[in-house]
Amino acid sequence: MKSFDFDRDVKALDDSPAALANATNPDLGAFKDRGGRLILYHGWSDAAVPPLSTVNYYSKVVSKMGQKAADFSRLYMVPGMQHCGGGPGPNSFREPITTALERWVENGAPPDTVIAVKYKVDGDPTSGAIRTRPLCPYPQVARYNGSGSIDQASNFVCRLP
Repeated sequence: MKSFDFDRDVKALDDSPAALANATNPDLGAFKDRGGRLILYHGWSDAAVPPLSTVNYYSKVVSKMGQKAADFSRLYMVPGMQHCGGGPGPNSFREPITTALERWVENGAPPDTVIAVKYKVDGDPTSGAIRTRPLCPYPQVARYNGSGSIDQASNFVCRLP
């Protein structure tokens, strides 16, 4: 049996039919040309899939597509969110991010900040919000403006690190 060789074996997989299900190609030109809009998000506390894998992929898209990438794609990194939800940070934002995507597709208005909420009981809005935080288009991050509650999104601004 051959030993595992990362470069050889990953190339073999990428050259096989598995490549059809592999979402690593940064050339999204055909998608963009058809009017596609893409919103990616990933939790910084994800223990299942390394958060930097999504950051690296998005960086490759920007590198490949240039400034055009901002015309059709956004990445939101979510502080404190685990794999697809949960975790200590504000992790509920399904409705606002879906609405942002709908506005972008239907009205041509690209999304900017998306507000995430941390509920007392994850996923249960009836339990009450304990914290809100803006999710900023990558590479921007939310920075506290120096006054007001650190639990209110309105007291943060999106800035480059």
